[in-house]
Amino acid sequence: MKASEFIKENKTVFGGSIEKIQADVVSALPATYTIPKLQNNDPYHQYRFGVAIASAKGRKQREKDGVAKYYAASPWGENEVIVSFDPHIAEWLDDALEEIGLKPSDKKLITTMKSEETSTVDKNSPIQGFKGYER
Repeated sequence: MKASEFIKENKTVFGGSIEKIQADVVSALPATYTIPKLQNNDPYHQYRFGVAIASAKGRKQREKDGVAKYYAASPWGENEVIVSFDPHIAEWLDDALEEIGLKPSDKKLITTMKSEETSTVDKNSPIQGFKGYER
């Protein structure tokens, strides 16, 4: 099958919309859906939806098992992400936001200010002390 056999554009009047595709194309394609609320100009949401499709079949079992729920967006989202070890970063971001016409309240801290080891990190060395390497 050639792409030109199933990719056919209907003409619309400016501002109009197409509710149906051409009849000969309808029979050539298998189950084909459009999701008008999921626009194709946002790759992040398309990516998240693709992951949701991949995980959909096991959703009910994951809910029974108490596995973390899938969310349509993450805290990172498609937003600008700034990570810094400098304690002055919040002030600099506030100044930068004001420079471009945004407010300091437009930034959201999603972690703690200080970087610390997670609870899963073993802080004690598994290496026993020996002569020349005392513990």
